[in-house]
Parts: sequence; C-alpha cells; structure tokens
Amino acid sequence: MLDDIRVIVVVPAYREALQIEAVLRGLPASVDAAILVDDASPDGTSDAAGRVAAVDARIRLVRHTHNRGVGAAIVSGYREAVALFPGERAALVVLAGDGQMSPRDLPAVVGPIARREADYVKGDRFRLPGVSRMPLGRYVGGRVFSALTSRAVGRPVSDSQCGYTAIDREVLADLDLDDVWPGFGYPNDLLGQLAARGKRIVEVPVETIYGDESSKLGLRHLPRIAWLVGRAYVRRKRAGR
Repeated sequence: MLDDIRVIVVVPAYREALQIEAVLRGLPASVDAAILVDDASPDGTSDAAGRVAAVDARIRLVRHTHNRGVGAAIVSGYREAVALFPGERAALVVLAGDGQMSPRDLPAVVGPIARREADYVKGDRFRLPGVSRMPLGRYVGGRVFSALTSRAVGRPVSDSQCGYTAIDREVLADLDLDDVWPGFGYPNDLLGQLAARGKRIVEVPVETIYGDESSKLGLRHLPRIAWLVGRAYVRRKRAGR
C-alpha cells in the first residue's frame, strides 16, 4: 500500500520477452497486486512473465487470444483489478512492459489519488531533465499532440501521450470502458472521456528511461491519434463542458 490505498499495477505487454522479467522483478513492495496483460505476443513474453509469477504471488497473468492493441490490454487489466481487494480504496497504475517507466515514480503517481486530489494522474516526461534523451521525433510529436489534446479536452495537458498513469478505481464505474480506443491513441481518448465527465486530471513529473527497446509508435499512427483528439473535442462539447 501507499498512503493507505491499495496499489494495483496493470502491465500491458506485447513482444516484451526481453524486458518483462526485469519490469516485474522491479515492482516495489508497496505494490499489492500486478496484472500482466500479454496482448497475444508471438514471442516468449508470457513465459518470461510466468517465471516471475511463479515466485511472486502478487502477479496475475492475462493473455489475449489475438492482438487487440495497448488500449484494449489496459482495459482488460482494469477489469481484472475491479474484483481485487473489495471494499478498499485502490489506485490502478499503468506501468508499461517495455521498462521505460521507473517504479521510483510510483509514490508521485499514486499520491494525488490517495489524497483525493485527483481522479486520474498522468506522468509528465517533459518536466524533468531526462527528456533530453527522448528521440526528437517523439519529442516533437508529443508536444504537438499535447497542445492539440489540451484544446480538445478544455484543460492544460503537458504530456498527453505518456502512458504512466493512475486512476481511482471508483472512477471506472463512470467510464465507458467498452468505448475506450483499443490501440495507440488510447491516452487521448481516455482523457476525452474523463474531461467530458468533469473528472479531475493531475500531471506529475516522471523519469524518462530509454534503453535498447524500440518504440512501437510510428508515423502510421499519427492520423489516427489526430482523429482521436478531434473525437475528444466533440465528446466534451456534447457533454456541455
């Protein structure tokens, strides 16, 4: 637990056989449960995760029968997390399976939820010096989409594409999880739902970690993300916010 709230980590993973063991073994003691969602990886992601789960009872494995996208993997994790620790407050944290998110940032990400200052917390990679290691294309794209997303959701968002997040489990009941975009661009779509429902969104600085892994986000995803930003704007306006 952190600050008297349960911490349930959702780990979406696709083709992360080389990184996933280190990610799961690095989970701090404050994590009460972790749900690894393997989005039908063709490599040994599930086998590698299973080796850690065999010695760490906190870890549960979920495997999609076909590749559905990172957004769908996170939703699957959320659905599993709803049933854990019934009757207790819980923060559901998304920690990617590629090792780019530091467990050291967990207290900062969970804190606003625990203190009831936020319904949803997003990591902000642009507020710490480590952002200088971010590939230029990703940096520029992140800045541009963050500016567009801010306009769409009607509130400032510094790093819309960062996937390091925490959500108050009670908030899930107010969201339409079936309607969350299943692939890349899900952060923009989820922000649109939260803004349309008047939920409190807070950003906190998080460390930027880049190693030998390669990004799965490519130029082919950009038109879709732009469309999702527009969808978020329309959703908010229809909600009268």
